[in-house]
Amino acid sequence: MEGRTHIIGAGLAGLACAVRLAGAGQSVTLHEATAHAGGRCRSYRDPVLDCEIDNGNHLILSGNRAMLAYLAECGAADELWGPAEATFPFRDIATNEHWALRPNGGRLPWWLCAPARRAPDGGLFDHLGALTRLRGASADDTVEGILGGNPLYARLWRPLAVSILNTMADEASALLLWRTMEESLALGGAACRPLFPRQGLGQTFVDLALTTLEELGAEVRFNTRLRGIKREGYHARALKFADGDQPLDRGDSVVLALPPDAAARLLPDLPALTAPWEFHPILNAHFKLGEEIELPGGQPFLGVTGGEWVDWIFVRGDMLSVTLSAAGERTGETAEDIAPAVWREVLAALDIANLPLPPCRIVKEQRATIAQTPAQAARRQAATAPGGNILLAGDWTDTGLPCTIEGAIRSGHAAAALAAAGGSE
Repeated sequence: MEGRTHIIGAGLAGLACAVRLAGAGQSVTLHEATAHAGGRCRSYRDPVLDCEIDNGNHLILSGNRAMLAYLAECGAADELWGPAEATFPFRDIATNEHWALRPNGGRLPWWLCAPARRAPDGGLFDHLGALTRLRGASADDTVEGILGGNPLYARLWRPLAVSILNTMADEASALLLWRTMEESLALGGAACRPLFPRQGLGQTFVDLALTTLEELGAEVRFNTRLRGIKREGYHARALKFADGDQPLDRGDSVVLALPPDAAARLLPDLPALTAPWEFHPILNAHFKLGEEIELPGGQPFLGVTGGEWVDWIFVRGDMLSVTLSAAGERTGETAEDIAPAVWREVLAALDIANLPLPPCRIVKEQRATIAQTPAQAARRQAATAPGGNILLAGDWTDTGLPCTIEGAIRSGHAAAALAAAGGSE
């Protein structure tokens, strides 16, 4: 008897799971506690800036194969654009230096022999040596422990690690950083070409997915918060919502595409479920400039080092957005204090002497990702945990990747494959 899959949570993991199953002809119901889908990857109209903004910035790459497959399934394959070649421009506002990483397209890394294509103050063996050391990292190693002695640590590896892992490099998992490098920089420029949504995150990753689900006959229910699960051991028998119980038939599956603490609350007595409990924030600042500008390096994004408030700058139209990862206690400061501090570093990165602070929206994502330390990474669960007909999805699960769009979508695809096969019974 073919069952129905009930997916709890309409973030990217839940959407990816639902689209994959519905596209294969499976019966799907997607339940979302709020009035909108997308989770931490969404767009909304901001009343201060009077325009549509993304809640945060995401740097996606041409090697993100699950993400590209998901967009293709949603009919959104043409919603991304990017430069013809991989180029990552940087500006060090402490030294006033410009430079760029420009890997060649093939896997043979001849670009490392060209000083103009690599980070300054480091030669061929400094770059290759770092990747070699990362490749040998164990689950207990930190980025600083592996790369702290590398001449490029402060200028390249530490900023990249903080941005990718949203965790300070002295605590961040070196193994997770390698997993990212393994699927991008280590494969050459063809796998790490930066890609950008033509519109917002919501239009690209969420709206078209919801349209696809509607066309495929999937049921999507908003404002339906799951209160509990009636279970017999590891097997769910009914879902408890505020408006009543949803009985489960034989062959039905449940995918909890929820944050780790929410999944653990629903399954409090199952010792098999340990979950990460520590989270790190990301700070984003959105400035409405009123006119389009070009960033140094000619790309729609710029990496910034040597400052305290800016990791990356992105531009789209007349909007300039800034991201600061592992923001820590700085998210406790007021927006009135944060905005001018960020803007000063933006002007330094753009080499502009003075420009009045434009209208700004500060977005604090307090629980942007789990802390991607060795200890917290060890608590990540596989999609099959805790067993029976209950499955898990989310970027915090054990995808082998950091908590990224690619990781979230892979987790949804893993849960979909297990649900289509009848769970883990």
